[in-house]
Amino acid sequence: MRDGVSASQVALPAGHWTCMLDFLVERFPAVSAVDWAGRIACGDVVDANGRVIAARQAYAPHGKLFYYRTVPNEVPNTAQASVLFEDELLVAADKPHFLPVTPSGQYLQETLLIRLRRQLGVPTLTPLHRIDRETAGVVLFAKQPGFCAAYQPLFAARQVAKHYQAIAPSDARLRFPLTRTSTLRTSDHFMQMHEAEVPAGAKPNAHTEIELMETRGRWARYHLRPLSGKRHQLRVHMAALGLPILGDRIYPSLLAQGGDEPANPLRLLAASIEFRDPISGEERCFASGRQLHFPASG
Repeated sequence: MRDGVSASQVALPAGHWTCMLDFLVERFPAVSAVDWAGRIACGDVVDANGRVIAARQAYAPHGKLFYYRTVPNEVPNTAQASVLFEDELLVAADKPHFLPVTPSGQYLQETLLIRLRRQLGVPTLTPLHRIDRETAGVVLFAKQPGFCAAYQPLFAARQVAKHYQAIAPSDARLRFPLTRTSTLRTSDHFMQMHEAEVPAGAKPNAHTEIELMETRGRWARYHLRPLSGKRHQLRVHMAALGLPILGDRIYPSLLAQGGDEPANPLRLLAASIEFRDPISGEERCFASGRQLHFPASG
């Protein structure tokens, strides 16, 4: 691990390559030969023993290479997270809007995981679940990878109570509390999910309990409790009810992406999370200190 970032690895199969550089260029066509040569020259590609390789080093099959992903000119992110809790087992963090939880695509150092690893000096920190980059609120991490095996079954068995808040249009025609139940599938566009017809004999795969907390003019604050964990579930269910979450640029219509608007974030907050700790036996409850704000115009 370097600066909080774990190395990626690739196996070396039997093949026709004459040198390590030739293999890497063919194996990862999205990365140019110039980029790979630069990484190798900087010592960012090593063998299974941690030895820096040479670009023209003879190809040796049946081993592994480890390399460190880089994001050239990564855009700085001023959004700051806070640590709500830390003990020998867990870290609970309060994530701001627009900060990714884990490295992906154009995000590497400017992610919650990498920042916390460096801030807390815990290189083994591992997320136990995810929330969208646009969503703010509570995210849990295990201090050691070995602890994940105890905690992750809780999420799979729905033994973790997750509570969200959202600001969306008010609608006097709807009666709350209500439960939205449907089957969610990936849409034609990879960024979107959609509600699909449930095949005969099949059960819906997405369930959300929704309560009305308060109304201010044409907007309202809702309490959302997902009883399942499908991608974008809360956003899809609210949009399907005619209540798209304020600031949502994906539902109900996919708008142009990029160019975050700090003054107009997605008004979705992972407000709290509750569960019985399978290791300590304690009842755990972590709550976000962040607030969702109604639009000034009402």
